[in-house]
Amino acid sequence: MEKKTYTIVLQNIEDRLRNGELAVGDRLPAERALAEEFGISRASVREAIRVLDAMGLVRSGVGSGPSAGAVVVSEPSAALGWGLRMHLASNFLPVGDVVATREQLESQAAADAAARWSTTQDKIALTRAKRYLDEMDDPMLPDMRFHELDAHFHLVVSGLGGNVVVTTILDSLRQATVGYVQEGVPRLGDWPSVRRTLQEQHRGILESVQGRSPEEASQRVREHIRWFYGVAYEENSVPVSFS
Repeated sequence: MEKKTYTIVLQNIEDRLRNGELAVGDRLPAERALAEEFGISRASVREAIRVLDAMGLVRSGVGSGPSAGAVVVSEPSAALGWGLRMHLASNFLPVGDVVATREQLESQAAADAAARWSTTQDKIALTRAKRYLDEMDDPMLPDMRFHELDAHFHLVVSGLGGNVVVTTILDSLRQATVGYVQEGVPRLGDWPSVRRTLQEQHRGILESVQGRSPEEASQRVREHIRWFYGVAYEENSVPVSFS
């Protein structure tokens, strides 16, 4: 019975978020206060906070003072990405299906971005995307930084589509597969050439979005994702199906 008492805390936190009593940036009550409020052990409270942390809903501080305790955050893609990554590792979710899902969602997001961007904030986002690509053009840029900027570029473009849920899911899909990408890249025969091709494709995607060409933006994203995962996985003997 004790193992399930932490759900009392989870339900209460959900209720407080829904009614506005808690918001992003607020700090949760101390463990002792929560334990006394619900008449449960501090161990159960700690378990609840660990669950909320894994869900990307709180970030826990350590020690004492103003930085201690759990603060409400909103990082759903981190939790989704972690869950997807674990199920990929168990071989329950095929990598090909994850990649195909990314292709479908991101191609539509790019089309939406091309069709709808208009505000000053959108223009700033497009400028930021271009700056990412400019930095990625440097052949001496470390691979880890290249991958980081690559992810930022895709999220900026997808974010311009205007659907926060889609952008969150796409970020989680990226987090779920980034390990496979980082492991596969060093084994590619000519990574510098692959980087150059990726950049050409990125530039094409950005051009289509800036030029307000939804169908072209969608197609270029599809071709980009298929090409890269085809190269990365086929050369490492990992079949990826896009059917």
